[in-house]
Amino acid sequence: MGFPAQVKKASLVGAFFVSVAWLPLAQAGCPLPGQLPSFKVQRVVDGDTLKLEDGRSVRLIGLNAPELAHQGRSTEPFAETARRRLQELVAANDNRVGLRLGQQAKDHYGRILAHAYDARGRNLEAELLAAGLGYQVAVAPNTALVVCQHAAEAEARQAGRGLWRQAPVQSPQQLQAGGFALIRARVVGIERNRGGLWLELDGPLVLHIAPKQLTRFDLPALQALSGRRIEARGWVIDRARRGGVKPGQARWMLPLTDAAMLEVLP
Repeated sequence: MGFPAQVKKASLVGAFFVSVAWLPLAQAGCPLPGQLPSFKVQRVVDGDTLKLEDGRSVRLIGLNAPELAHQGRSTEPFAETARRRLQELVAANDNRVGLRLGQQAKDHYGRILAHAYDARGRNLEAELLAAGLGYQVAVAPNTALVVCQHAAEAEARQAGRGLWRQAPVQSPQQLQAGGFALIRARVVGIERNRGGLWLELDGPLVLHIAPKQLTRFDLPALQALSGRRIEARGWVIDRARRGGVKPGQARWMLPLTDAAMLEVLP
């Protein structure tokens, strides 16, 4: 994948190339895409964000690490551990990373959206997920490594590593604030209208799939979810704070951005 002109302006000293044939099995699903430019890292901001030497910020794709203290909120469990682990991975690579841009190259904060690799071909997001130091997330169109990242998280979850030592899953009734959440509940209603598709849960939360995202889901499967238990993840919105809750509507809304953010439970 080519880099836009504004990214090419960065220092491209050296290049990364690793043959996938000798990568460890854990990395086989996250192959290094041939050759990548090398960028100097000034500092690790947190468990999923880097600051490059040229001043630009990089948000790692597919990984949501626990939050450090900000805006009156306290530091979440394993947030410092995630930052330290990312610092170690970057430092072990002479403070350089190879960056593979996402299909969407920047977020609404102006940060570069990219997958990061070290010189050995290790994908840094997968390393953190496998250590239980972040949640896998999928936000279209940047979903190239969804399968590999899901496998890395599943490995940590099964082994009870990091944040999976105690299940961080919540019910809709336990929600107290907006932000990232992992929710488990039962689907009690399904509605499709001009606003997209809505999955009503047994609690004060509704899952929403916008019209432009519907092509990323199996619609017949979604419409057959009534009565099924599901696990969903994403950034919960408090509709009451926006003044958008009508009588009888759920206070909380969780927008689903990709099928990987929803799992049907047995």
